[in-house]
Amino acid sequence: MAEAVLEREFAELEVPRARGRVREGLRGYGLIVAMWIRSTMTYRTSFVLSTLGNAAITLLDFVAIYIMFSHVDVLGGFTLPEVALLYGSCSASLGLADLLLGNTDRIGARIRDGSLDTMLVRPVPLLAQVAADRFALRRLGRVGQGLGVLGWALWTLDVQWTAGKVLLVPVMLLAGGSIFAAVMVAGAAFQFIAGDAAEVQNSFTYGGCTMLQYPPTVFATDLLRGVTFVVPLAFVNWLPALYVLGRPDPLGLPGWAAFLSPLVALAVFVPASLAWRAGVRSYRSTGS
Repeated sequence: MAEAVLEREFAELEVPRARGRVREGLRGYGLIVAMWIRSTMTYRTSFVLSTLGNAAITLLDFVAIYIMFSHVDVLGGFTLPEVALLYGSCSASLGLADLLLGNTDRIGARIRDGSLDTMLVRPVPLLAQVAADRFALRRLGRVGQGLGVLGWALWTLDVQWTAGKVLLVPVMLLAGGSIFAAVMVAGAAFQFIAGDAAEVQNSFTYGGCTMLQYPPTVFATDLLRGVTFVVPLAFVNWLPALYVLGRPDPLGLPGWAAFLSPLVALAVFVPASLAWRAGVRSYRSTGS
């Protein structure tokens, strides 16, 4: 039924070419998201319960960290509130990216069953359709619990706040979400070649977030170099959080590197979008 409603929405969608592909994509994305939200709100109690359940399940990761600190005072030189800062910022950033682009990992299934062909004939950019497909508003639970832990950490920590540190907190969340979103797009592009490679994509997003929840001081130097200069996940929260806490970077990067997260997000998104376009152009219908 939802798919039928979507087709009627697209039948009325006429976007002049002069407006550009970006505006066209955002409009199409908004139409699809609005349709799925209307569908979700038909069963409000179910939505509330699933959102709370999503938040509770993801919060179990922090519960494990809390239990760990009941046996130790510090981990890698970091106290519980400092680790909570890492956990909350990473979880909220990933939750935001997962809410907006999380369904890109389903493109492999779309390719296999041939339903991607239907999307290709619609007057909306393919990425907007794939990202908004089956939009799950319940994923706000992850964002909410991440912000809750982050708020507790910021309230508990004894930080010498400056204008730069105050500004860096929201920038860290938005830029971190953008970096995760770029990784999701790159992973979706890879599925045009590898077929169903959703787990490869998830290893860099969910797996990367799990790693970023812990202090960088507990990891080997080679791994730190890899997540800083190869797949720059360190810019999601490690470098900004270290600046907020007044701690030095284990790799010796200068303090101003913490403010590069937005530029890093852009630098990652450009090749990811190019890979996506290359993947779409290489796609050949399954014929089903």
